[in-house]
Amino acid sequence: MGERWTNTALLVIDMQSDFIEEGSVMQVKGGKSIVPNVIRVVELARERGILVIWVVREHDPQGRDVELFRRHLYNSEKVGPTVKGTVGAELVNGLTIKERDYKIVKTRFSAFFGTNLHSFLQTSGVSNLVIAGVQTPNCIRQTVFDAVELDYPSVTVITDATAAATPEIHTANIQDMKNIGVKTPSLQEWSEELA
Repeated sequence: MGERWTNTALLVIDMQSDFIEEGSVMQVKGGKSIVPNVIRVVELARERGILVIWVVREHDPQGRDVELFRRHLYNSEKVGPTVKGTVGAELVNGLTIKERDYKIVKTRFSAFFGTNLHSFLQTSGVSNLVIAGVQTPNCIRQTVFDAVELDYPSVTVITDATAAATPEIHTANIQDMKNIGVKTPSLQEWSEELA
């Protein structure tokens, strides 16, 4: 069963406390509701032998590596979002990196920008990508568009294992990705494809 999926990787993007838990300045409003589906996507991927890649943000405490428009969130009075080693940078409860998984640390929207993701996927024989996480108009979308531009032949976004601040923003961005050839199944539809 696993051989069929050896050229596929699941990218789980930014499922960290500072993006999911209430009260964070970076909270994605729709993020909490998708946690059970993301957990299930990871379980299904592992059952099928699909490589799980955790894409996370881990920033410098002084914010020297964040986008210019976010630098005001990092100052000497409080710890900024997703600072390396803080609770906010940890994966949300229910999601755990396991021994055979891989972790990519990014400091920008795309999982490809300034990381070794593309070379790692190439050396691992991965040509098909499945994507889950937050947030649809930023990190999900930018990673997807970069994957398409890098000529990955199959890019799939699990629609109910990704989220944005509002359902309208999520739906509009899913449609944009669908318009460039990205597959957009629900978790149920994707799980049936795996069977």
